[in-house]
Amino acid sequence: MGALRATLLPPSLPLLLLLMLGMGCWAREVLVPEGPLYRVAGTAVSISCNVTEYEGPAQQNFEWFLYRPEAPDTPLSIVSTKDAQFSYAIFKPRVLAGEVQVQRLQGDAVVLKIARLQVQDAGIYECHTPSTDSRYLGSYSSKVELRVLPDVLQVSAAPPGPRGRQAPTSPPRLTVHEGQELALGCLARTSTQKHTHLAVSFGRSVPEVPVGRATLQEVVGIRSDLAVEAGAPYAERLAAGELRLGKEGSDRYRMVVGGAQAGDAGTYHCTAAEWIQDPDGSWAQIAEKRTVLAHVDVQTLSSQLAVTVGPGEHRIGPGEPLELLCNVSGALPPAGRHAAYSVGWEMAPAGAPGPGRLVAQLDTEGVGSLGPGYEGRHIAMEKVASRTYRLRLEAARPGDAGTYRCLAKAYVRGSGTRLREAASARSRPLPVHVREEGVVLEAVAWLAGGTVYRGETASLLCNISVRGGPPGLRLAASWWVERSEDGELSSVPAQLVGGVGQDGVAELGVRPGGGPVSVELVGPRSHRLRLHSLGPEDEGVYHCAPSAWVQHADYSWYQAGSARSGPVTVYPYMHALDTLFVPLLVGTAVALVTGATVLGTITCCFMKRLRKR
Repeated sequence: MGALRATLLPPSLPLLLLLMLGMGCWAREVLVPEGPLYRVAGTAVSISCNVTEYEGPAQQNFEWFLYRPEAPDTPLSIVSTKDAQFSYAIFKPRVLAGEVQVQRLQGDAVVLKIARLQVQDAGIYECHTPSTDSRYLGSYSSKVELRVLPDVLQVSAAPPGPRGRQAPTSPPRLTVHEGQELALGCLARTSTQKHTHLAVSFGRSVPEVPVGRATLQEVVGIRSDLAVEAGAPYAERLAAGELRLGKEGSDRYRMVVGGAQAGDAGTYHCTAAEWIQDPDGSWAQIAEKRTVLAHVDVQTLSSQLAVTVGPGEHRIGPGEPLELLCNVSGALPPAGRHAAYSVGWEMAPAGAPGPGRLVAQLDTEGVGSLGPGYEGRHIAMEKVASRTYRLRLEAARPGDAGTYRCLAKAYVRGSGTRLREAASARSRPLPVHVREEGVVLEAVAWLAGGTVYRGETASLLCNISVRGGPPGLRLAASWWVERSEDGELSSVPAQLVGGVGQDGVAELGVRPGGGPVSVELVGPRSHRLRLHSLGPEDEGVYHCAPSAWVQHADYSWYQAGSARSGPVTVYPYMHALDTLFVPLLVGTAVALVTGATVLGTITCCFMKRLRKR
């Protein structure tokens, strides 16, 4: 028992240990930023304050004091969260005006905000929290020094005037053509004695709209860490190299927007922000200034591009040259590094809707090309003046009659050699009439002999009659076949079997039966088609299609007329002997099969009876 009493602790010792443990793990603490803080006169400042490890309600009260350098021991009441009459007389008007205020972030955290710093605002700021604890334990206030720097940040448009002279008060108005470069300069400098960084950005706003963070669209900027970043609408152009921003010298910044677009019009501003690093390692903006650089108008190509054609309505004869002129006008930038143009002619037959098909064009490199159907003809497309283009058809044809339009396209050049179509314009319609040759063709075709049998040669003749036409008219004729299925003509287009061209050269197509074909001119205006070794696959409806051709002085041919004969049915009949031979073969085969069946049956029965014996 004595040993047991010796180990017992004094009655007051446990309470003492609990108090010691409480002092070690819990104590009120008020926190403000690490100082000193450097800010610029005329700008805003925010100083945060929060309290931790406290007793009492979740919503704590805060009081702010200022100790000026000339009276370091005299606290000046600034503002309080619980007492509206807390402010000292020198702060009272600013507090009532909202220029100085304390804003609660949460129950135990606030921020002191001063909208426009004054030189006399420099000093030691103290954040005090009245006690709500059961006993006085920990810290109830914390202090941070604020130093006010003079405003020495300068921003102006570049190029500036001579040193010491005021920049023009009214910004210039610039006009650039779509596709050209827009270059703007800005001067930004500071003489702050502390180590600071400048961030410079170029922005655009809609003219006549008040400029603010909500209305100013950033184009591109250099951050305080020297990184170049663009606003969201311009990020792709920065990546493509169409947007550039560089620093020239110690205080000059130059922005270049390549390939100006209609959306680039507006009022451009330059904004310079000065940043300083606080003792806790974070960066704080201590000054910002903005200046207007220029009002920029973008002259779009679509609003300027105009196309006219001449001379007036044309009436020419076949074989005569056709010459048309196209003039591209407007306040357009010259073709070169920023802009390029293509010009072409389109033709639609008289009465046909739409712009028509391409005849010829010159591309952005000046290379000419002909449209589909004009290959092999003598057609020239050339530039005869700075903005005048000529289309010349050496020998017009009746098929060239129609409505002509000149089409001009303007392109702007982006990064590298990439072209983007910016505008296009068509001229008024220009009617062109080409006199017809007056050629009338008729064709009569028939099957020689009227009846043809399998294995024989079928001869089809075609006689052509011509009325009108110029001297030197030549004829061509071709033979076509349409197959029949179940007594009706197939929906498949007619198939060329053969023909003779206007130059006398034979052209062979595909014969349905696959046998040999011969085409020949048997008279001045008579053509013949022969199908050798006629077979059942050659059955069909044939017709002759003559055409009249005229050769012009440029040695090109054009079709002056065409016709089509009536249908000629070709049916390969079988010979009489072939008709008798088939039943004979069938009868013989049936007799042989029947005899073999009877003989097999008798033999089988005889062999069965022989085995029984």
